[in-house]
Amino acid sequence: MTTTNDKIKGMSAKEITPYVLEKKPLFILDVRNETDYKDWKIEGEKITSINIPYFELLEGVESVIDRIPVQDTVLVVCAKEGSSKFVAEQLVEAGRTNVFYLEGGMKAWSEYLEPVKVGDLQGGGELYQFVRIGKGCLSYMVVSNGEAAIVDTLRVTEVFEEFAKSKGAQIKHTIDTHLHADHISGGRKLADQVGATYWLPPKDAQEVVFDYEKLEDGEEILVGETRINIQALYSPGHTIGSTSFIVDNKYLLTGDILFIESIGRPDLAGLAEDWVSDLRNTLYSRYKQLSEDLIVLPAHFGKVTELGEGGLVAARLGDLYRNNPGLNMHDKLEFQRAVTENLPQHPNSYQQIRQTNMGKVTPTNEEQREMEIGPNRCAIHDK
Repeated sequence: MTTTNDKIKGMSAKEITPYVLEKKPLFILDVRNETDYKDWKIEGEKITSINIPYFELLEGVESVIDRIPVQDTVLVVCAKEGSSKFVAEQLVEAGRTNVFYLEGGMKAWSEYLEPVKVGDLQGGGELYQFVRIGKGCLSYMVVSNGEAAIVDTLRVTEVFEEFAKSKGAQIKHTIDTHLHADHISGGRKLADQVGATYWLPPKDAQEVVFDYEKLEDGEEILVGETRINIQALYSPGHTIGSTSFIVDNKYLLTGDILFIESIGRPDLAGLAEDWVSDLRNTLYSRYKQLSEDLIVLPAHFGKVTELGEGGLVAARLGDLYRNNPGLNMHDKLEFQRAVTENLPQHPNSYQQIRQTNMGKVTPTNEEQREMEIGPNRCAIHDK
């Protein structure tokens, strides 16, 4: 938490995260425009937010001061930071005391990663989930005997480097479960930085313009000397190359095929009709052959209700077959309609993101931040 002057104080994305994970009360005044607010905002079980666009507050906050709690912690939010500072100062001058602004704005909220331990692995290894709480993305790190592998690495690669270093581990592998369309992969960048091997399913890599190691069905990537196997499982549907992983015979990393409360959408490459049968076969046949006791760890979550204790997003496979609506559409026509019709809007800039992940375009860091703004929208429904 930082103070820019005697009146207003900043709160970082890291400091806000416990309000979501620990269900602590927080009042948010979001001063972005109405469209941006409705599209994407900070949410939590005990978070209350209102939207008053900044331009309505240029002459002062008198018209809204009665809507701002006196006792609660108040956070003012904007896109980049500047507008929220101005409004926060006005609120303090109007008599509110426990007022903060979001440092770095929603761009910073979009990029923050919260590491959560999933569990211990056989032979002394560990598995961690990195929760990108503002965007719903999930990455994973397997650590064993001084080595690490990362699955679905995000663009903010320094977070993974620093965490591996804190664990005394050298990153040996970065792996993408598929060619992502909602966020920019950091897998190849991080592999180049640390001398690791970058893996990508070849059926998703037909248009990529860089070298990679082919991730194919049955591939086993060893991490450490204790043979912590990451076993690849071909599971098409979200993309034609989508690949899941079984880690330590206990955890099923499903990429964007299966989520906790929904299933993956097959339309982000414009081939929904072609991939419907693949998606159904993966969910209703191939995954059905796996142990119901596997713990599902997806690449995304869509709602804060999917966040469990400490922020962990996980569920037993057998429980999902009972409770997840996407796994209980036994009529094929019903399934086809569900995954091809009335889908949420596409992720923001998804075509440009796909091109970036193919290596065909190289946006600047600021352009990449702009491209990723907003929710992920990889599921067939996000409500």
